Formats: sequence, C-alpha cells, structure tokens
Amino acid sequence: MENRKKVAFYTLGCKLNFSETSTIARNFQDEGFDRVEFEDVADIYVINTCSVTENADKQFKQIVKKAIKKNEKAFVAAVGCYAQLKPEELASVDGVDLVLGATEKFKITDYINDLSKNDMGEVHSCEISEADFYVGSYSIGDRTRAFLKVQDGCDYKCTYCTIPLARGISRSDTLENVLKNAKEISQQNIKEIVLTGVNIGDYGKGEFGNKKHEHTFYELVKALDNVEGIERLRISSIEPNLLKNETIEFVSQSRTFVPHFHIPLQSGSDDILKLMRRRYLRHVYTERVAKIREVMPHACIGVDVIVGFPGETDEHFLETYNFLNELDISYLHVFTYSERDNTPAAEMDGVVPMNVRSKRSKMLRGLSVKKRRAFYESQIGTTRTVLFEGENKEGYIHGFTENYVKVKTPWNPELVNTLHEINLTKIDEDGIVRMEFVNQPVESISISGEL
Repeated sequence: MENRKKVAFYTLGCKLNFSETSTIARNFQDEGFDRVEFEDVADIYVINTCSVTENADKQFKQIVKKAIKKNEKAFVAAVGCYAQLKPEELASVDGVDLVLGATEKFKITDYINDLSKNDMGEVHSCEISEADFYVGSYSIGDRTRAFLKVQDGCDYKCTYCTIPLARGISRSDTLENVLKNAKEISQQNIKEIVLTGVNIGDYGKGEFGNKKHEHTFYELVKALDNVEGIERLRISSIEPNLLKNETIEFVSQSRTFVPHFHIPLQSGSDDILKLMRRRYLRHVYTERVAKIREVMPHACIGVDVIVGFPGETDEHFLETYNFLNELDISYLHVFTYSERDNTPAAEMDGVVPMNVRSKRSKMLRGLSVKKRRAFYESQIGTTRTVLFEGENKEGYIHGFTENYVKVKTPWNPELVNTLHEINLTKIDEDGIVRMEFVNQPVESISISGEL
C-alpha cells in the first residue's frame, strides 16, 4: 500500500469552491489516491482558484511556492475560476504543471496520467460557451456544516463581474439529485447544510439542459425542508430580486431553514446600481428587509456592498452609507472595487482613486462593526439553539445560533458538532456572545469524560 499517491488541496474563494474541491477530492479517492493536508508532503497539489478579489491572484503564487517547498517534485494543478479566465498566466507561474478550466476541472484525474513535471504548465480550458453541463457537488468532512451546490453559472451581466466569463451560463442541478445529495449528507451526522451556487435564486433554470425553469427556488426550499435527518438548512447569498416573499414566509415557518439571509446590495445609490447593471433598484432592497423583519424580527441579515465603483462620487457613497446606516441589517461584507479585464466597468470613466476607495471601505467596515454589535445586543436575553464547531480557540469552543450570533463557552470536546438550547447572556470584550445552557448537559459530559 506504500505506493499509493498522496494528493492535497487548497481552496481560494467562495463556499461554492469549497463544495467543488470536496467533490474533486472524492474523485481522487475513488481513483486510489490518499488525501492529505496541504501542509503535508504530497505527490499532487491541486489549487482551486478564485477570480473575484485582487488578492486571490497574488495568493496563488504564494501557495504554489508553499507546495513546491514541501515537495519540489510535486505535480501542481490549478483549477477553477482564475484558471478559466487567465490560464496562460497561471501556466507560466514557476512550478505549475496543469491548468484546467471550468468544464475540465471535474475530470482532473483523466489528465494526470504521468506525474512528471512540465517545463511549462499544460493548459486545458474550454471556450466558456461550452460550460453548459452541470456537475453537482457538496463538501463534507472538514466541518460541522456541509456546502451543497444547487446551481452554477450566471446569466446576469453585472458590469464589474467576471463570473459569467469564468463559470458560464446559469444551470441547475435536478431537484432529484439535490435531494439525493442532501440525504447523503444527512446520513453523515452533519447538522447543517448551506445551499450554495453562483446565483441560487435562479435555481431551476437549465435543470434539464434547456433554458426553461422546471422548478423554482421556492420549490427547492420546500422539498429540502422535508428531508429527514437534517437539523438546519441555511441559504447562502441570494439576489434581492430573486428572493420572493413566498420564500421569506416559508422560511419563517420552516422546520429546518434558519432565519439568516445574505443579500447582495452592492450600492445604495440607484445611479450606481444602474451603472453596475444590477436587476433592481434600492426600493426593492428596502422591501425585502422590511418583509424579513415583519415575519422574522430576530433574523440575521447580511449585506454585500462594493465601494469605489467607477463614477461613484462622494455623494453616491454617502447615499450608500446613510441607506445602510438606517436599514435594519446585521452586518456587511465590504468589497473594494478592483478592475477586471474584459468587464465593461474596467473601461468606464470616473475612476475612483485607490486612497479614496480604501477610505470608503474603512468607513463601511466601521459601520459593519456597529451593526453587528447592535444586532448582538438585541439578542441578549433571548433563548436560541447553538451548533458548536470543532476548534479549541484559546480554551473556548465557538458556535453559531440559528440566526448567526457567534457564541462561546469554555472548551469541551464533547460539545463538538452538537446542538444545544442556550440563553444569550452578554457580549464579551472580543465581541463574541457569552451564553448559558438552558439544560446544562453537565452530567452526561462529566460521565463520558471519565470513561
């Protein structure tokens, strides 16, 4: 058995990438490879790349260096979004042997016949128009929650975004297959499933290879709610124009879906939303938040926002800042706009200087801290359910409530991957919430602790 090859993975970017890395890893294991940690010596290192942030590009080179340092003879493969957009650029990085684009990444084991190092990375990337078939995937084994991919690609043409170029047209998994994957996950003692995709609200389009919507996102949510053995389902990011009232109402009554929404806004100025070619104006966003608050006052609402988009004046930025300041939301993910090749925004006038972009970003990050604090304070004194995670952080175990409040309690390995009813008591100096068990599980823990 000594001659079994070892493979290690590194994932950059989003939850969708994590789910796809897991699927690729399982393909390797089916082919007789042993999966090891990226820090270990491996025969093959696979890096799943991202094109969304500027840093992802720079990080890639550092990760390749790290792999080669572990084993200079290792075979290094780059897959994913950046590999699709700029294959030659990745192939020219020292140490890279293989670059696979959007359609090839799931067939990676077919390309690895001999593991001899190449002088120059070999590129297999398709015309993105060929990325029209769907590969289902989900990630398990590395945490208390699983990421379940239900959709891929995007038909929206936002002017700043390369994802349609990197992932192709919008297409969905069949409802049957999503439910099958969800059942498989539920049988592995995983307590929470996060639904992911590029544009999950568009679920159902292309389910059977055509452009029709066979099912809607709402129907998907209703069907998943009936899968036995799943304790929690969480919707990841969903476009405001695709988050319908019927879905919000269903989640508020649901057995498994948690009261947590992450809804990209990108700008609080209608002028900028139009330049971005987003598919809604800000009044739609206001309505969505109001609807969620009406049926789930305790829900957590996260917001994506981009600062420094071309043409964003100080007035536009203040419109966004004031809009978010007044909106009853829980936290922000702030992105500083960065130019991307082959996107209309990169050609636009009104370029915002870098120092202005970073100042605006800092202001919104400060607002996010304030929003999260206010949200946590509103939850003190309430009873929630927490799912504990698996890491010992300076003597504490952390977890998240159903409405995404981060809590901590002294470390106890027995609590890992378990759900408990708790009272939220106070916010600690580090901003994390302290808690008390409603039914202190001490007896069971101390007994099993002695065994």
